Amino acid sequence: MSRRASSRSYLDRLTPALRETFHGLIDWYRQHARDLPWRRTRDPYRIWVAEVMLQQTRVDQAGPYYERFLRAFPTVEALAAASLDEVLRCWEGLGYYARARNLHRAARQLVAEHGGRLPTTYEALRQLPGVGPYTAAAVASIAFGEPRAVLDGNVIRVLTRVLAVADDARASATRRALQEVADALISAEEPGMFNQAMMELGATVCTPVQPRCSACPLRRACRARAMGDPTAFPVQTPRASVPHYEVALGLLFNEEGAVLIQRRPEDGLLGGLWEFPGGKREPGESLEAACARELHEELGVRVAVGPCLATVRHAYTHFRVTLYAFPCTLLEGVPRSRAGLPLRWVPLNELDHYAFPRANRRLIELLKQRRLQPDLFGQHPVR
Repeated sequence: MSRRASSRSYLDRLTPALRETFHGLIDWYRQHARDLPWRRTRDPYRIWVAEVMLQQTRVDQAGPYYERFLRAFPTVEALAAASLDEVLRCWEGLGYYARARNLHRAARQLVAEHGGRLPTTYEALRQLPGVGPYTAAAVASIAFGEPRAVLDGNVIRVLTRVLAVADDARASATRRALQEVADALISAEEPGMFNQAMMELGATVCTPVQPRCSACPLRRACRARAMGDPTAFPVQTPRASVPHYEVALGLLFNEEGAVLIQRRPEDGLLGGLWEFPGGKREPGESLEAACARELHEELGVRVAVGPCLATVRHAYTHFRVTLYAFPCTLLEGVPRSRAGLPLRWVPLNELDHYAFPRANRRLIELLKQRRLQPDLFGQHPVR
């Protein structure tokens, strides 16, 4: 068998019998679908929130956040009226914070331009901030019945196994070809049910490891199963090694015992969240020197760096980081963000009111356990 296949050959494999088998997934879904909160509603807003959360989050993780988010912001209008800080604090821990920022921006756009209602078509939904092909197709099909096929990791896994797609599933050309296949399969009568059935099958039966082939309604049509190794699909090129960064953070207190935090730029990684000032250690640099240099570059101050108080390790999708927190004594200057970012002096017991990256939140908990106070390490309060 050739290890290469064209998009045309994928479509050619969709025989009438195979199409009928795929359409039978709707009946399977009605019998086997998990009872999830976003499946109990027809409210387009709630469906939209769920699909945004589910882009890069597992169902079991998303559930509690979904419920919490909708308690805080039950309508588009409530989300639009909230501050970005409130939205990010509610989202904290779910990761990929651009999703929350875009939800907030889109809600304000919906209130300003659409009377607080979501557009009913795929093309109009695509005009909202942060709404890509997956989210637009999911909302358009589930909430409004438009026949638009979704293509997420679960659907890709199902299609590449049933069709034995030998091309790299991460390649753009392969994704486009698989989208054509999904578009050709979508049910015109029940597109939302079909999309959910495909995703449910990938999430619960056609899983990445140890797929439950005996329970799969597509098992007789699945080429990967017939070949004896379903987990060989989807074919993916190995990812590059994940880099690791060491980050030195400085803890500065004022005379009231409040600690200094700064807000990250909204358009970058972890945008809009708060953090302690500091940054990455450069090659050949000590962590203490990195802390002093970063505070000088970011805040225009000179500090003496004390012994490390806490260390936190955290893994993101594309890199790993270790945070080192150092108490700092101000020697010269008044802290001001050279990048024009907001700064705030906040008592430790009020840091819960601010949205932090998960690694910073873990660091805060460690510092609270130590009952951190300025006089613990002899620093002079910032006046």
